[in-house]
Amino acid sequence: MKMKHIWLVIAIMGFLACENDDDSSTDEVVLPELTVGDADFSKFVSLGASFTAGFTDGGLFIASQENAFPNTLAKQFAKAGGGNFLQPLMNDNLGGLTLAGNRIAQPRLVFGGAGPVPLESVVGPVAVGTELTMSPSGTFNNLGVPGAKSFHLLAPGYGNIANLAAGLANPYAVRMTGTTPNASMLDLAIAQNPTFFTLSEIGGNDILGYATSGGDDSNPITDTPTFSASLNALVNGLTANGAKGAIGNLPNVTSLPFFTTIPNDALDLDSATAASLTGFFQAVVGITIQGLVLQGVPLPQAQALASQYAITFNEGPNRFLIDVPQSPTNPLGFRQMTEEELLLLTIDQAALASGYGSVVLTPDVIQVLTILQTGGTPTPQQAGIVLAAVSGIDDKDALDTEELNLIENTTMIYNDGIQTIAASKGLALVDLNTILEQATVNGVEFDEFSMNTSLVTGGLVSLDGIHLTARGYALMANSFLEAIDATYGSNFVASGNVAKAVDFPITFSPTLR
Repeated sequence: MKMKHIWLVIAIMGFLACENDDDSSTDEVVLPELTVGDADFSKFVSLGASFTAGFTDGGLFIASQENAFPNTLAKQFAKAGGGNFLQPLMNDNLGGLTLAGNRIAQPRLVFGGAGPVPLESVVGPVAVGTELTMSPSGTFNNLGVPGAKSFHLLAPGYGNIANLAAGLANPYAVRMTGTTPNASMLDLAIAQNPTFFTLSEIGGNDILGYATSGGDDSNPITDTPTFSASLNALVNGLTANGAKGAIGNLPNVTSLPFFTTIPNDALDLDSATAASLTGFFQAVVGITIQGLVLQGVPLPQAQALASQYAITFNEGPNRFLIDVPQSPTNPLGFRQMTEEELLLLTIDQAALASGYGSVVLTPDVIQVLTILQTGGTPTPQQAGIVLAAVSGIDDKDALDTEELNLIENTTMIYNDGIQTIAASKGLALVDLNTILEQATVNGVEFDEFSMNTSLVTGGLVSLDGIHLTARGYALMANSFLEAIDATYGSNFVASGNVAKAVDFPITFSPTLR
């Protein structure tokens, strides 16, 4: 009996061993070997702006630079004959810059429990370690300049520290020029005789500066001829020696959480307050009619003009008011926001809670309203107090329909130019516009995460609401690899050579690397 049991155990073990062998053979996935295709990655240079540099959480710092999409690409290119990829690394993980000991850029943002906050509000005062007068030396493969517009990359002296005071230089460019301070960023790229390049965000800051200022005309969108000339000069310069490359198009920046986080219908009212505001604007209508008639406007016309201010408020969410230019058709210069119009992340939310975007009620205003409610007629001065209580959103804090249309149309025109030159030069084209749109509407699956464009929780966009997270930059790098594979016949993605994000802590001590 004992021998029978022993042979039974041996038989079962043998069966299980065979079963395990079968499972391992069927589960094994054999990836193809990496092939380069038609591209030569031996000398890789990346030219661009803040996304190229790795700008994250409102700052540039060592960990963010290490996660910059070109640095991630370079790690994959190294497996296909690529050489060293040097970056002008900052001196710490704080972010910020000093010039002769004075801060010219603040430390980065961190998560403060409810939302983004300055680093120093969490860890206390810090000493920023990156001093501009002690810039690193060397020839840098990553020539990403945060804040650079298309034409800036062609400008001699854009990296000359002597030009900073006049606003003709960029401090991040200063850190790259070394012994050739008047060389343009394109000059620095061409001097390295690259065999492969990436060109990204060209035109992004040309639009973004206008958008983040609320459509301020003092920071206008770069006109199309200037952008086109800059784009052509950059691409022609980089390809002059036969180099191949990849170029990214532009996403519509207004899909970023800097513009979508604060809803324009966040004026949340109870029924009593809604009724009071509705009554207030009925008083505004009456005052406006009276004032227009005194100016000689016929009564029917005065009533028609004033009727636009008979704004009705309801219990629950309501849209804020926005200031617009005074005109014959809108003599008071305000209206309620439309559904598609946007508020900027930088708006004073405490002010919103105190009447900014609706009505700021003071004792003087309430006194005049009492006169109206009792059938009295306020003096012109008292009527002016009521009208002055209307507090529409300033232009600097919002993007109206006209500004949004300009941004969207310009983005389309820029992208048409990028697509045209990419096709004419045989470059890989990375459709960043569609990727951001997909992330905004449905989210994107990447690196075992589902990412969207929600601030803080979305995983794609960093705490400044504009630039990407480490995982977002890894997704961007993979998008470049896919386009490179499709254009040049390499197989980075199919062979498993894909980008992975290297996470870094959201909060840390000032000395932590």
